Amino acid sequence: MSLHAIQAEPLGSVEAIRDALPDFAKDIRLNLGNVLSEDGAPELTLKQIHHIALVSAYATRNVQLVGAVEAEVSTLSEAEIQATKAAATIMAMNNVYYRFVHLSNDAEFKTMPAKLRMNVIANPGVPKVDFELMSLAVSAINGCGMCIEAHAHELQKQGSSKLQIQSAIRIAATMNATAQALALR
Repeated sequence: MSLHAIQAEPLGSVEAIRDALPDFAKDIRLNLGNVLSEDGAPELTLKQIHHIALVSAYATRNVQLVGAVEAEVSTLSEAEIQATKAAATIMAMNNVYYRFVHLSNDAEFKTMPAKLRMNVIANPGVPKVDFELMSLAVSAINGCGMCIEAHAHELQKQGSSKLQIQSAIRIAATMNATAQALALR
């Protein structure tokens, strides 16, 4: 069976994804069973956990993982799902742009206006803290240090604890590793 055929096999639920993870991903299987619960993601609400899991799945671009998480986030309304998609999309753009600005050796780029529309950040359709948590998760997956710093700072300014921020990143890291394991099984 080809790798493409394996990736296309539907799994349907996060539990099915977890069960399908191979032995080399046992740690990821255990983490996936943990971080998507309120006990395993301290200081996050179930709705926030669902937002972060879904935006992280979108950021991985793994069709199986996206489908499984979409099937499980019944607490999210259609408007909240659209806000989650908006966070994944706007951060896909911002992470590339700001990672370039950050990594460039030319200081002039840091002073130039981005001239990119980012209106959804000001009016995301979900609580600002939830959108910031989603944006932070995508930024961590995409490896944009400048965006990670900005969103973590904004979250702390809005009263989020470091434990809440860490919980969001643990979800993002586990979802990213799950997508990797699915691609390699």
